[in-house]
Amino acid sequence: MSLPSISIITPSYNQGHYLEQTIESVLSQGYPKLEYMIIDGGSTDNSVKIIKKYEKHLAFWISEKDKGQSDAINKGLQKATGEVVNWLNSDDYYQPDTLQKVGVAFMNPETLIVSGQGRVFDDSGSTRHYTKGVDVYGDNLAKTIGWARMDQPETFFRHDVIRHIGLLDTRLHYLMDRDWWIKYLFSYGLNGIVQIPDVLVNFRLHQNSKTVSQNAAFQVEHDSFFYALANQFGFTDEKELIEKCFSVKKDFQIQIVDNYSAELVKHALQYYLLFRADESYAAFSNGKARLLLSTINHQLLTDTERGLLRKLKLRTTEPFATFLSLIRKLRSA
Repeated sequence: MSLPSISIITPSYNQGHYLEQTIESVLSQGYPKLEYMIIDGGSTDNSVKIIKKYEKHLAFWISEKDKGQSDAINKGLQKATGEVVNWLNSDDYYQPDTLQKVGVAFMNPETLIVSGQGRVFDDSGSTRHYTKGVDVYGDNLAKTIGWARMDQPETFFRHDVIRHIGLLDTRLHYLMDRDWWIKYLFSYGLNGIVQIPDVLVNFRLHQNSKTVSQNAAFQVEHDSFFYALANQFGFTDEKELIEKCFSVKKDFQIQIVDNYSAELVKHALQYYLLFRADESYAAFSNGKARLLLSTINHQLLTDTERGLLRKLKLRTTEPFATFLSLIRKLRSA
C-alpha cells in the first residue's frame, strides 16, 4: 500500500503577519502527494504578495471576497482531489513530519479519521496547554455525541467521508468542524477513528482569533445544534428546556445526512444535558443546573454518569448548594 494523497486548504483574511509561517510549515513537510490551496478572502494587507511568493508550489489559490471562513474552506473542498483532507488556518502551523504521520495512519483503508494532538500557544510563544483531537468514550456512542468535542487542526478526514456528510455548513461560523464530527458519528458510529499520540499542529491564541475574541458565540452554536436536534426529532421537553436555559438560534435546523436513530438522538440528548448541567454547576448557576438535571432519564446513562448525576443533584440542593457555593467562591477568590 502507498501513502494517500492529502489536500490541505488554508483560509485566510488579512493574516499577513502569520501567513508565511503557515505556508512554510505545509510546504516544508516534503510530503510526496500534497495538494495545497490557499483561499484568501480579499485581503488588503500583504497577504497576496506572500501568496504569490509561493504560488508555484500551490495547486490553487484565489483572493476574493467570501461569506466567511466556512465558505472559504468549501471553495477549497470543491477543488480538492486528495484522498485525505483538512484545513490549516493562517495563524497556525504544522509540526515537522505531520503529514507523513497522518499519511501512514491512513494507509489502512478502514481508517476514516486520524486525530492527533495539538499544542496551544500564545503570541509570546509560550505553551498554554495541549489538546487531543477528539474525545471518544469507549463504546459509548451516545456519550461521544452528547459530549462532542473536536480540535479541528489535528483531525484529518478521509475525503470520501466528506463527500458523504457534505461540505461545511456555511450558517455556522464557529462550530462547523464539530458539526462535521457529530454528523460523522451519526453516520459511521465509532468505526474508523484512529487516534495517534503525536503533536501535529501548533494552534495560536491571539487577541483577534475567534477562540479568544468570540468565545460566547461558540457556545450559542453548540446549544443551537442540540436544540435543533431535539426539535427536529420531536423531543419537545428537551427542546423547551434548552431554549429556557440557554441562548439559541430558534430557526436553526440541522442538515440530516442519514436516517438517524431517534433512540440514539434521545440518548445523546441526555448526555448533552448532563454535560451542560455540570458546566452550569461549575459556573455557580445552581438553579440552571437543577433544572437541567430534573429532566434527565438516568436509565439512559451508564453507571459512571449516573454517579455524576447523583453527585450534581446533591450538590445543587438547597441549603447544601449555598454552603458549597460559598466555599468554592472563597477558594477561587
